[in-house]
Amino acid sequence: MAAPSGRSGGRLWAALVPAALLCLAGRAAEEPSTADFDVRPGGEVHSFSRSLGDYTCTFTYSAQGGTNEQWQMNIGVSEDNQLFSCSVWRPQGKSYLFFTQFKAEVKGAKIEYAMAYSQAAVGGQSDIPLKQEEFEITETTVSHREGKFRFELSKLMIVAKTPRDEL
Repeated sequence: MAAPSGRSGGRLWAALVPAALLCLAGRAAEEPSTADFDVRPGGEVHSFSRSLGDYTCTFTYSAQGGTNEQWQMNIGVSEDNQLFSCSVWRPQGKSYLFFTQFKAEVKGAKIEYAMAYSQAAVGGQSDIPLKQEEFEITETTVSHREGKFRFELSKLMIVAKTPRDEL
């Protein structure tokens, strides 16, 4: 499921997803759930991955301009093991790099909700989502859309449903 459409559905997801991500992050006790990494310009393709149990999130990108920026990846699994979350963002809010491509991929779960932002909320600023035509969502990836993406990225959020073990 992509970002929900419709006014009330969008508001509901906008209210629920941040709360769910905080809840998930607090329950990921197997290993540290937040990791810092540098997003490096220069036009080369770079990747950063974190795993938690059977689930992995990988952020792959290429960027130009400026110098290295400090970013963070947060992963978590719900207590009932039914949801896996992955957030990748620049804690300072807005990235000044020009992203030529990006892709976030989850392994071990299928994406239920995802959103990409050109600016992350910080210091009284709000998240500013990318336009839906700028990125695409599949069962396991969120990525830029060639020819539509406007080179701005500061945050990605993914909530994925894990496979259920049926008795």
